[in-house]
Amino acid sequence: MDKTQTAVNDDRYLVPGLMRGMQVLGAFTPERRDMSLSDIARVIGQSRSATFRTVYTLTHMGYLLHDERLKTYSLGPAVMKLGHGYMANRELVEIAMPELERLRDETDWSAHLGVRDGARVVYVLRVPSRMGMGSIVHVGSRLPAASTTMGRVLLAALDEATITRLHRDGPPAVSGGSFLALPDILAQRVRDRETENVVQVGSFEAGISSVAAPVRDLTGDVIAAINATRAVDGLTDVPEAVQRAVVDTAHRLSHLLGYTART
Repeated sequence: MDKTQTAVNDDRYLVPGLMRGMQVLGAFTPERRDMSLSDIARVIGQSRSATFRTVYTLTHMGYLLHDERLKTYSLGPAVMKLGHGYMANRELVEIAMPELERLRDETDWSAHLGVRDGARVVYVLRVPSRMGMGSIVHVGSRLPAASTTMGRVLLAALDEATITRLHRDGPPAVSGGSFLALPDILAQRVRDRETENVVQVGSFEAGISSVAAPVRDLTGDVIAAINATRAVDGLTDVPEAVQRAVVDTAHRLSHLLGYTART
């Protein structure tokens, strides 16, 4: 019995074919860049016949390259797709950190970076205010996009059909204590597309003011959003200076990612 089958017997939710495919890809290392079918089978502990179907499938999908002359396999260009999202987010966080620290120091508001995951916004970076007066939302938090400033910025970049699909069976969104129906979310998108930043005062989290702006990549696509948040009693709007600081930070971050604004 091979390693994959042993694992499946221990956990019925595991998918044998997927496990074999990942084992094959993981068999390639800087020291083992090219391997024959027999080499791969030996490394992953499977029979040559069982390994063939997995290798054939991966080659068909572009994850492996087959050198017919040498009868060896190597990793193909499609493997790069597997790590693209992870590497892109990691690069984004590394570039954004000093910019958000600068924003926090300039405004003394807490600064965040978020990306969209379906109908939710995921907080991937947080730089808290030194005064401890910002929203307590931790890295990894996933909130309904339509309810938050960063989420609204991200939704504003989508077309109406995509937003409809995301929210037909998505998480409920709340604004000012009331649930947002799909028509409300679509109308909110139209308004948000006409501004360079989105402002909320106490509509999602009582006593918290927030302003967000989009971050673009070199193609001009909105790939993330940043915001500044702070608890300020009696505030009915976010100060213009804070709004400008957030927009300027988003512009600098977009520029660092290769975006050049068209004039």
